[in-house]
Amino acid sequence: MTQEIQEKASITDLGVARNVLHDEAAGLTRLAEVLDESFVAALDIMSSATGRVIVSGMGKSGHIANKIAATLASTGTPAQYVNAGEASHGDLGMITKQDVLLALSNSGETLELSDMVAHTKINEIPLISITGCPGSSLDKAGDVSLVLPEIKEACPLNLAPTTSTTAMLALGDALAVALLERQGFSPENFSALHPGGQLGRRFVKVSDVMHRGDAVPLVSAETPMAEALIIMTNKSFGCVGITDAEGALSGIVTDGDLRRHMDKGLLNQSAGDVMTESPRTVGPNELAAAALKMMNKDERPVTALFVLEDNRPVGILHIHDLLRAGIV
Repeated sequence: MTQEIQEKASITDLGVARNVLHDEAAGLTRLAEVLDESFVAALDIMSSATGRVIVSGMGKSGHIANKIAATLASTGTPAQYVNAGEASHGDLGMITKQDVLLALSNSGETLELSDMVAHTKINEIPLISITGCPGSSLDKAGDVSLVLPEIKEACPLNLAPTTSTTAMLALGDALAVALLERQGFSPENFSALHPGGQLGRRFVKVSDVMHRGDAVPLVSAETPMAEALIIMTNKSFGCVGITDAEGALSGIVTDGDLRRHMDKGLLNQSAGDVMTESPRTVGPNELAAAALKMMNKDERPVTALFVLEDNRPVGILHIHDLLRAGIV
């Protein structure tokens, strides 16, 4: 293949790709325009369920249903994917009277869904349908039906599920996020459901990784520096906190403070004489990522932060702790 032919093929390929993306974006824009109160009714049913949202479909719609179930579950709405084909062979038992069925079919005539639909009617289980065909069997069967607008598939034959499955996926995301907002789902809730991977690390709290109790290097302001140095060495944080008579943190002695007082008779001074007042501190409920930013604040980075509650030290956080937790 000559260079000229390769360049023409590349231009054609890029043009096809851009057309696909434009077609699918146009489909989502159209979906947003036609969204109506049926969407709110679907949310009402899903949020009032005492069981789970069961999501199902076949073929490409089944793949989308599986992802919607995962998104719902990860954002605070108990959900489960059930394969429509397997449902007719015993998996209908996964769907209880406390659940809601969210069924996906672009044609609205998917045969494998018929037994699931019948199961919902017999057991008075709410059915929410997502379909691209108004007046279809699934549309008519739904207690609430979310009908996709007439949108062009990105496939040049207008046959392969492309824009339609993208629209179903986006509609599932819209349901999940709207439910999240209704429930007041917090970053802490999200963290509890995502303990692994990068998402989990983003929500690690200071209290999860800090050192507590006897591990925290603390002395009073009257403590001789000879004694304070021993505590600094034994605790291995490169610093010692100075507390007042009420137990509040009043200052910190770091390696830098030691160097600055070397020529001033360091060992003849007290910890209060050497300390730096008003050190950077952090609360136990702060995110560890925020603590890292605080350590690197301004042009004077620090490697450790005392953790305070009511101005009293309850722990200490070292940058090595953040490294071990994967925050850095």
